[in-house]
Amino acid sequence: MSVIEEPPERDPFGPELALRAPEPLALLNQGETLIAADVHVATALGRIADVNDAEVLRCVALTVAATRQGHAFLELEPDDAELMRGCSALIGDDEDAIAPLRLVGSRLYLDRYWREERRLAAALTAKNRMRADVGDLAALGTAIRGAFPDDEFAEQRTAAAVALLRDLTVIAGGPGTGKTTTVARIVALAEALAGSGQTPLIGLCAPTGKAAARLQEAVGGSVRASTIHRLLGWLPGGRFRHDASNRLPHDLVIVDETSMVPLSLMVRLVGAVRDDAQLVLVGDPDQLAAIEVGAVLRDIVGPAAEQPQFGAAMRATLARVTGADLSGTEDRSFGDAVAVLRRGHRSVAPIGALAEAIRRGDGDATVEALSTGDGSITWIQDLAADAVAVREHAVSAYGPMIAAAREGDAATALRQLAAFRLLCAHRHGPLGVAQWTETVESWLREAVAGFEPSAQRYAGLPLLATRNDYELRLHNGDTGVVVRGEDDELLAVFDAGGETVRLAPSRLGDVEPLFASTVHKSQGSEFDVTALLLPEPDSPLLSRELLYTAVTRARMTLVLAGSEESVREAVARPAGRASGLRELLWAPEA
Repeated sequence: MSVIEEPPERDPFGPELALRAPEPLALLNQGETLIAADVHVATALGRIADVNDAEVLRCVALTVAATRQGHAFLELEPDDAELMRGCSALIGDDEDAIAPLRLVGSRLYLDRYWREERRLAAALTAKNRMRADVGDLAALGTAIRGAFPDDEFAEQRTAAAVALLRDLTVIAGGPGTGKTTTVARIVALAEALAGSGQTPLIGLCAPTGKAAARLQEAVGGSVRASTIHRLLGWLPGGRFRHDASNRLPHDLVIVDETSMVPLSLMVRLVGAVRDDAQLVLVGDPDQLAAIEVGAVLRDIVGPAAEQPQFGAAMRATLARVTGADLSGTEDRSFGDAVAVLRRGHRSVAPIGALAEAIRRGDGDATVEALSTGDGSITWIQDLAADAVAVREHAVSAYGPMIAAAREGDAATALRQLAAFRLLCAHRHGPLGVAQWTETVESWLREAVAGFEPSAQRYAGLPLLATRNDYELRLHNGDTGVVVRGEDDELLAVFDAGGETVRLAPSRLGDVEPLFASTVHKSQGSEFDVTALLLPEPDSPLLSRELLYTAVTRARMTLVLAGSEESVREAVARPAGRASGLRELLWAPEA
């Protein structure tokens, strides 16, 4: 079986080309540094501001391209920075100026992201304080030690203490470090310490429906988890019911999977939290950042990722409450809000060792972990010659899923769908989602009697929602299966944020088949078996975060297909994002 296909010839008149662009932009467009939209935005701004300098427009187009790739700004060369400094028609020079761009040193921002970074930094800094009334520290310490009685969970004990003492808390850690357990106990402690008749209103949220469902499962009880968009009350036009002028009613807001939250959404969420309410941000800063602009969680955690940054006063308070002897620096007070969980509490399995080697950026240890897995890891270095392991896991999960869907057993079909996921870095190309969807369908055609995929939706077709649809109660990332219902009719059944949603397939709009998905789309989920198709070493999407995120989706079994060169290149290439948020939060105090 061949898994390689030739890329199509490029259409010289295709929509990706801006045919009338000035020469510097046209050359960058033809070389695929810029897409047509980057060029069109830059030239439109030039027309509005009456700026015709092609080199200025090149800088603008490259800045637009940088934000499309998740960066908050473009770092200019000295000559380009000097050129843009003289372009007053496009560059705002003070806080109140209305202009499309901002130049900070050699950093060229779109005005929107410059303002959002400053707003978020100001809001988080203002919230970085002890609670107005922390109550009896001795009683708080007794309650926390009761929730975490074993010294094995000393880090979680500290994180819970920070969350109950401060208005802003960040709990960071990798898989298996106990983040969700800590959150569940923080909720229980907050309710228990509130006293009779004073139960706090708690809001639990996550970026996707799947992540919200996992959070709900971990916390349980009467507190319901939702997506961030639902918590804020999404309105048509991209607005929210709750914002800085109409705050959320909650006393405590907990956000899980914060690494997936982009800058723009985080600004709106933090702005909607009451000044006297508590905010707890939870997540893994080593995972892939949001597809949109920013690496918000990584910036917020900052240097605390390497060692605790609690100041002397905070260390003394934590010692009184938890008995912990904490070390850390004292020069940046933002560190008082950040608790990092480093100790894993799952069994020391090969997948965990592999993930830790990737996180450290240790290529030799990563290759060794892949090579010496005890059966929980299968490493395929030549996928074109050997795709047997991928095929076996795909057929063993999707075959029963199709059978259950044909029988109308939605619960079993959804369970089988969640047991396995085939992950790709790219959507298109020989190692992309589209190609491997066809490959999996061909395997199922051979292995499952009567299976014949078609353009029409059929019983056994797995689905992925690709956009929020509040009318249908579906969120981006929700997964479902088309099943056969009564009277032989078809129903699309989704696991949507912990609830089952049943819809006629004809009502579905933004969904796609789910025989394979991108690594980005898998965030917030875990699977018993994960198969990763790693791209070639020169792929622009290959990064340490992509490899780490994909590996940490696997609960029990990992199949990794990729050359040693690709693995080493991924580990050696952190996907840094240009952002000024970390500096704004962590700048040394005068």
